[in-house]
Amino acid sequence: MRHRLAATSAATLLCLGAAAGAAQAAPASPSAPSAMVLTVTRGNDAASGTVLRAAVLSCAYTAEGTHPDPRAACDAANATGGRFDRLLAAPDAGRACPKHLDPVTVTADGSWQGGRVAWKHTFANACVMSAALNGNPLFAF
Repeated sequence: MRHRLAATSAATLLCLGAAAGAAQAAPASPSAPSAMVLTVTRGNDAASGTVLRAAVLSCAYTAEGTHPDPRAACDAANATGGRFDRLLAAPDAGRACPKHLDPVTVTADGSWQGGRVAWKHTFANACVMSAALNGNPLFAF
């Protein structure tokens, strides 16, 4: 009797887990809420580097989070269409930066319009990062 009860309980849990997994696999709506953790880290690898700054950004129905200007940051993220490499498309060509290597990595992790985001980019140093982002408000914190 105990074995039958345990087997029935296990089967029930598996069915519930499968149903929950199926619900999560449904395609996301383009108007789904977006929430990300943004970081600026010293080093080539965000996982092992020293976090210099971090901010939370939520772009659901209103812009909020620990980012100092969440509305401008949400607008900047929106302008990328979810392709965050577009943040690097308009660098400040007139900015001269030293040629020393002191890597800085920026990351955006979370969800954007219902899809998973795990974006990172490493710059040679903080000056190169600033020139490449060219005042973009997403990482201005």
